[in-house]
Amino acid sequence: MSALALAGAFYLVPGAGEARAEFRLCNQTESRVGVAIGYKNQEAWTTEGWWNVPSNSCQTIITGPLVSRFYYVYAVDYDLGGKWGGGFQMCTQARAFTISGYQNCVARGFEQTGFYEIDTGEQQSWTVQLTEPAQQQGIGGR
Repeated sequence: MSALALAGAFYLVPGAGEARAEFRLCNQTESRVGVAIGYKNQEAWTTEGWWNVPSNSCQTIITGPLVSRFYYVYAVDYDLGGKWGGGFQMCTQARAFTISGYQNCVARGFEQTGFYEIDTGEQQSWTVQLTEPAQQQGIGGR
């Protein structure tokens, strides 16, 4: 499966029926995935990673009420080599990280990576569902 085939192959579930506030990611593929997230808190833009999410499981990425309306997700398929990403450029690195700021990534010794924007509509919790492209109806994700 190519990286392009996986891009955008996820869907969003506001609140996901859970009473507690959090940002969750559910991997509904047969592959293990690595996940990085970006967001703006009161002080600065931050990117964090990597959460390793086994196939057909969910992982809480942020515990507690969401501090931002917009979150940015980038995920890598460890088994098949694809990715879920988008056009919002933020900083990452190969090992676990928390990076403040999204500008001048390469000059600061980081990689510049394209994240996919998620508009939570200012909900207190949100769930992202990563799926295989074949599970999508029509062309691309929704």
